[in-house]
Amino acid sequence: MTITPEIVGYCAAFLTTFSFAPQAVLTLKTRDTKTLSLVMYSMFVVGVFFWLLYGIIIQDWVIITANILTELLAIPILGMKVFNLHWGNESGRS
Repeated sequence: MTITPEIVGYCAAFLTTFSFAPQAVLTLKTRDTKTLSLVMYSMFVVGVFFWLLYGIIIQDWVIITANILTELLAIPILGMKVFNLHWGNESGRS
């Protein structure tokens, strides 16, 4: 069996993308974002968006798929962090 660059890419994309699933589930379940950094998650979501644009520009479905899925996992966490800072009972910026 030959391991192609696409197989390596999909394995890397699967592992890095779904590494966020446990955090997303935990955060959505507990609604606790006190220990999450707003700056880090904001930069991460924007960075993933740029990776998605890059994938679209070069028409690489591994990059496109991975970054769409990563955004779907990361955006709810960022949204909950912002909500908790402005309307919840979280104090201070982290």
